[in-house]
Amino acid sequence: MKTYIALLRGINVGGKHKVPMADLKQIFESLGYTSVKTYINSGNVIFKSENEALKSMQEALEGTLKDFFQFEIPLVIITLEHLEQVLNEAPAWWDKTNKANYHTAIFVIPPAKLDDIIEVMGEAHVEFESVQSGLDVIYWSADLQNYSKSRWSKTASTSINNCVTLRTANTVYKLLELSQKLKD
Repeated sequence: MKTYIALLRGINVGGKHKVPMADLKQIFESLGYTSVKTYINSGNVIFKSENEALKSMQEALEGTLKDFFQFEIPLVIITLEHLEQVLNEAPAWWDKTNKANYHTAIFVIPPAKLDDIIEVMGEAHVEFESVQSGLDVIYWSADLQNYSKSRWSKTASTSINNCVTLRTANTVYKLLELSQKLKD
C-alpha cells in the first residue's frame, strides 16, 4: 500500500465552502482508503491506498465530495515519494526558517499544466518575490513587507484560480513528517 496526500483547494476559507474534517475523513474511508488523517482545517488529507491510478482517485474523490457537500472541490493527489522529491528539489531561498519572506508551494491541479500556470501569471517581480518551477509545483517566496506588490500574490484573482492549490512551506514540511510516520 502506498501513502498519498490529497490537497483540497478553497475549503474553509473566510467562512465559505465549509468542510468539517471529520466528514472529510469519513468520505475518504467510504471510498476504501485507509489510515486516513487530516491536517489542519485547510484540506490536507494523508491516506493509504492500493490504487495507484492518481487520475481515477482524483475523479472519484471530486465526484464524491461534490455529491456530499453540494459544491465542487478541486484537488490534487500526490504520492509520499513525490512530496519528498518536491522538498528535496526546493531552491535554497525557499527556506521556512527565513521569517522575512512568505514561502509557498503552488501545486498544480490536473488537468492543468505547469507551463500554462506560469504563462498566465507571468514573470516574478524580482525585487519583491522569487519563483521557480519544479515537479508539478511552483516554489514562490515573497517579501512580507512588499507582499501586495508581488505578482504571484494575485493568483486567486486570475483565470488559474481553480487550477492550483497553495500550501505554506511549514505546512508542506509538516505533511511530509506526518506522511513519513504513516509509512512506517
